[in-house]
Amino acid sequence: MWKSPRIFNTVAAMCLKHHILRNTRNILLTSSLKTFSSSQNQRHYHTFSNQHNFNDVIASNKLITNYIRCNDLGSALKVFESMPVKSTVTWNSILAGYLKKPGKVVEARKVFDGIPEPDNVSCNTMLACYVNNGEMGAAWRFFGEMGFRDIASWNTMISGFSKSGMMSEACRLFEVIPEKNDVTWNAMISGYAESGDLESAVRLFGIAPVKSVVAWTAMVSGYMKCGRVEVAKKVFTEMPVKNVVTWNSMIAGYVENGRAEDGVKLFRRMVESGVRPNSSSMSSVLLGCSELSALKLGKQVHLFISKCPLHSDVKVGTSLISMYCKCGELEDAWKVFNEMLQKDVVTWNAMISAYAQYGKGEKALSLFDKMWNCGMKPDRITFVAVLSACNHAGLVDVGVQYFYTMQKDYGVTAKEDHYTCVVDLLGRAGKLVEAVDLVKRMPYKPQPAIFGILLGACRIHKNLEVAEFAARNLLDCDPTSATGYVQLANVYAAMNKWDRVSMIRKSMKGNNVVKTPGYSWIEVNNAVHEFRSADRLHPELASIHKKLNELEKDLKVAGYMPKFEFALHDVDEEQKRQMLLWHSEKLAIAYGLLKLPIGTPIRLFKNLRVCGDCHHATKFISRIEGREIIVRDTTRFHHFKNGICSCGDYW
Repeated sequence: MWKSPRIFNTVAAMCLKHHILRNTRNILLTSSLKTFSSSQNQRHYHTFSNQHNFNDVIASNKLITNYIRCNDLGSALKVFESMPVKSTVTWNSILAGYLKKPGKVVEARKVFDGIPEPDNVSCNTMLACYVNNGEMGAAWRFFGEMGFRDIASWNTMISGFSKSGMMSEACRLFEVIPEKNDVTWNAMISGYAESGDLESAVRLFGIAPVKSVVAWTAMVSGYMKCGRVEVAKKVFTEMPVKNVVTWNSMIAGYVENGRAEDGVKLFRRMVESGVRPNSSSMSSVLLGCSELSALKLGKQVHLFISKCPLHSDVKVGTSLISMYCKCGELEDAWKVFNEMLQKDVVTWNAMISAYAQYGKGEKALSLFDKMWNCGMKPDRITFVAVLSACNHAGLVDVGVQYFYTMQKDYGVTAKEDHYTCVVDLLGRAGKLVEAVDLVKRMPYKPQPAIFGILLGACRIHKNLEVAEFAARNLLDCDPTSATGYVQLANVYAAMNKWDRVSMIRKSMKGNNVVKTPGYSWIEVNNAVHEFRSADRLHPELASIHKKLNELEKDLKVAGYMPKFEFALHDVDEEQKRQMLLWHSEKLAIAYGLLKLPIGTPIRLFKNLRVCGDCHHATKFISRIEGREIIVRDTTRFHHFKNGICSCGDYW
């Protein structure tokens, strides 16, 4: 058990502090003024263009510049095309507009080729267009053709190679560049750090003549990326100046390295320091809330967001949807989704995936149809969500149809994760022969996960032949994988082949394979309590066991019979009964019943798939106790209410 930080009670409270409120008001005011100015300028110049003298080059250039600032390239081009005389500034302004538009490099090149006398600004802008679109080959050729190169030209190429992970090419340019400035050093240090070459990053950082905040931040990100959290923390502490990107790198690094609690604490420090959070800050802290399953804190962060301009940010809205979904609040996620004025494909994917995880396949597919009808083009992740929805809802034929038509009808090529979804779909439905055939026909080398999925299906349908095929392939991929051994042992146990279970366990011991222990956790009164099966550490075990013993009697009266096949040891039934009673899910539920007010939903989380017997027992408990019990495991959510689970016993 560990105490969650005071942040669980303070994000909303700190919003009430005078200096935070003042900061929030300032952010809101500044953003509102910017928004007003942009829209006002746009309306003004639209009106102005109707009576505008396009022979006035200077005035026309100003008009184009304002359209570009408003990200209105179309209107800028209309002015451009109406001008009988154009200056170099005119051409460069339009070229800069294309620079802000990804995927428009061909159009940008046509503009560049039309410039009568391209200057160095024109050349550098065109070069940046190639780099920003990831066309490093074309950028390199263009760079070679440039008659004059200044430091900006060199830095553009070095930055492009670095961001593309082409550090050898970046290094060659770095060694011959006529002069270096902060941008040059930052590009190289960031590139090495991002690519995982910390040794080179540290070397360059050490000899850099001036260490800017960008370079310091790159080192923080590099250490976090390599899992060296304490070193990143030390660098962060030593930094003379920090910006919002620096704070975001630390917060995100903590969350990504399994230290979400530290990330949430740091977010609090960031806000209290007067640093304005941006969309990346909010996305990281909301991900931290999701990892901690801290719904109360997530709602407090939502309250904070609603008081600042970030409430309309698409990335932040999508992060809120994901947070609510992962914390078991599907209705709140749907409310956020409906209130969002703008949605991108990631937003739609998040909501479709949520319905899939909750076993609401029909709603997921209905939302997918709505997405398509709105003109939003689905991507690879969309179809992972769609196929998962079919999988969890048992819509086998529908899922197979989507799989075989996604390329033709939607332009999305089936990748490994799509094949994995369909293998799972077929396996759960008992179509193991078809599932194995699909694995053998895959155009990709099957990943270990796909064989693990087959093993899980074999346990349900007791197919020993396919189980041994899957286990053999899984262990060939990764001989040290506990999954292959454990899943095969589970299949043998389900078929009462205890001699083979014993053989598997001996083999695991001989190969030093360690099984990941299952555990469940629950948040009660701002503290997260963790339980393992047959837990001996929790200070309130006596009360928990007493509650479980009482529940066991009520369960028996209600008709519950233990599923002994989930007690994976060759012992007598009384011992199996005791083992099942003390599974981590049941310990967590009992603690929730003891500590949470009557009528309050119980939310718990498990690091593995929910146990079949625990699933069976929880349905009875929800009816006996009159409680809604929400369980999130590694693959989906289970909502238990009045003796029924949302999954329909198909998971």
